[in-house]
Amino acid sequence: MTAEKPENTEEQRLLAELREQIDSLDDQIGKLISQRATCALQVAAVKQQFSSGEPPVFYRPEREAQVIRKAMARNEGPLKDEEFARLFREIMSACLALEQPLRVAYLGPEGTYTHQAAIKHFGHSVNAVSMGAIDEVFREVASGAAAYGVVPVENSTEGVVTHTLDNFMESDVHICGEVVLRIHHHLLVSDITRTDNISRIYSHSQSFAQTRKWIDAHFPKAERVTLNSNSEAAKRIKGEWNSAAIAGELAGELYELTSYAKNIEDQPDNSTRFLIIGSEEVGRSGDDKTAILVSTKNEPGALHHLLEPFRRFGVDLTRIETRPSISGTWNYVFFIDLSGHISDEPVKRAMDEIATFVADLKVLGCFPKGVL
Repeated sequence: MTAEKPENTEEQRLLAELREQIDSLDDQIGKLISQRATCALQVAAVKQQFSSGEPPVFYRPEREAQVIRKAMARNEGPLKDEEFARLFREIMSACLALEQPLRVAYLGPEGTYTHQAAIKHFGHSVNAVSMGAIDEVFREVASGAAAYGVVPVENSTEGVVTHTLDNFMESDVHICGEVVLRIHHHLLVSDITRTDNISRIYSHSQSFAQTRKWIDAHFPKAERVTLNSNSEAAKRIKGEWNSAAIAGELAGELYELTSYAKNIEDQPDNSTRFLIIGSEEVGRSGDDKTAILVSTKNEPGALHHLLEPFRRFGVDLTRIETRPSISGTWNYVFFIDLSGHISDEPVKRAMDEIATFVADLKVLGCFPKGVL
């Protein structure tokens, strides 16, 4: 018979003291969260009172970015800045839902990385609505059926999402935020999967491209079946004993799947950038970007002529993409992201100058640089 381990009274005393301290802190945190929620309701009441008949705007992207930056700045550890900020994001999300529940459209179905990006940016209290195509997300926002939309714009491995850029040519929505999501692919299995006999793998074409080397090394003979989304892949394997799916963590949670192998992407820094689109213009947050669409005359040196004012006024260009124009063959438009807000003097001066010689200039939006 094994002797029972003697009680360590000193250990119990120390744990009891720490638990009592935690209970006291939890009590304080709970009261402060309630106070913050009450304050949020008061903010909503003030906005309603002074709305002058116009629908008040409750969600201010620049204000939320400022709050999250301050939260990260005051973090004293041991939590990482991003984890610390996520806690504030969820508190803000719940408080905003008291003021006005936000309806946010995203490229679905449920469990996609775009869905994950929507939750990362808006928090779990948002009313996230799945759309079948990027065009539908734009239409939902343009019609006012959704307050905001979330669409992918570029992947660090696969490049730009051209369909998103093309929608900006004909839509009047504004870019009002961005979120970068580190893409981690998992090989998911269900409770009936025979992991020693996986002969078929489902996923989206981009996920297959981003995990090709891993699949070649671990399941070289498995059939690779391309579907419209990773979520569809995760759902498909629920009834098949010999199949697996490549998808993200959220899809695994939604369909109650298990990660047979985690983080199987070939590039460990694989990330996707998503844009938040809405109807209102966004004020300065103190650390912003501006996105513009420019159409130039088809002549030698046109691109150099376009970029030179930005160099002269010290405006940093963070991204340039070229797309065929819808107005005619062999005409092109440039999508440009630059550092700064349109109201910043260097940006304003550069924009005023290029407006005098380009064929068309459209400000797609000014928005806070991604914080989380």
